[in-house]
Amino acid sequence: MKNNIRYLRRSSEYDLSQEELAIALGTTRDRISAIENGSVPGGKLMLKICTFFNRDIREIFFEDVVVCTIQECKKKQQKRRVKKATSGRV
Repeated sequence: MKNNIRYLRRSSEYDLSQEELAIALGTTRDRISAIENGSVPGGKLMLKICTFFNRDIREIFFEDVVVCTIQECKKKQQKRRVKKATSGRV
């Protein structure tokens, strides 16, 4: 699972090491490293991370496939709208 934890942790707003973040969340540095590299955290830890960074879960955790699928659907919907709008004109 992709995430923005490394970006958030290193941002000027937080500027934390993995160890500092782990202590704040009550976990280990190794666990933070694993999550930053794609490991899926448990539900409780995921919620702790979202609460700590004061972000919606969708702003931190995401799947590329889901994001791409949503973007493709929006493009297809837009094409249908344009086609429908232009087909009525003569």
